[in-house]
Amino acid sequence: MANDSDGTTAPGIDWDAEAAAFDDEPDHGLRDADVRRAWAARLESWLPARAGDVLDLGCGTGSLSLLAAERGHRVTGVDRSPAMVELARAKLAGHDAVFLTGDAAAPPVGERRFDAVLVRHVLWTLPDPGRVLGHWRELLRPGGRLVLVEGVWGAVAPAGIPAGRLTALLAPLAGQVRVERLSDDPSLWGREVADERYAVVATTE
Repeated sequence: MANDSDGTTAPGIDWDAEAAAFDDEPDHGLRDADVRRAWAARLESWLPARAGDVLDLGCGTGSLSLLAAERGHRVTGVDRSPAMVELARAKLAGHDAVFLTGDAAAPPVGERRFDAVLVRHVLWTLPDPGRVLGHWRELLRPGGRLVLVEGVWGAVAPAGIPAGRLTALLAPLAGQVRVERLSDDPSLWGREVADERYAVVATTE
């Protein structure tokens, strides 16, 4: 999982040590009913209407995985942190979900293919996002979707990936690319935010 409470990441952060308190942030644990409803509504519009196979990369403690599973999707989650993976497994006990420890850039899923790849606040931390997007595209079935929640954080030294750059990287990979602005919806974050936050839904041909 790549994002901390401000949407940014610190080099070398120990996510195993952070796992126990990770869900304390409103948009991480989705413990507030309004925040949970807001994310559930967005996922309903982003993911395929029919139940399918969803790959949640950088899944953290599995909060978005749980929302997808509650919509009937079969979820595979991947995170670098064994502690995060353990919490995700507990959170989704009884659901059609499996969680793996591994690298989001090269998830350990073998030849499996998915109807949607869901990634929140991870791509911008990776050294070669264009190459990673190409690999994620290969993990999709025909007509599958990349659902990418990203942003740009910080006024002094901005970090992140602008929506324009991400859509340009996706242009040769997807048949249709849609950008949805998220900054002006405080219900997603549990507070007002001033930085750039958005989702891109890219559908393959």
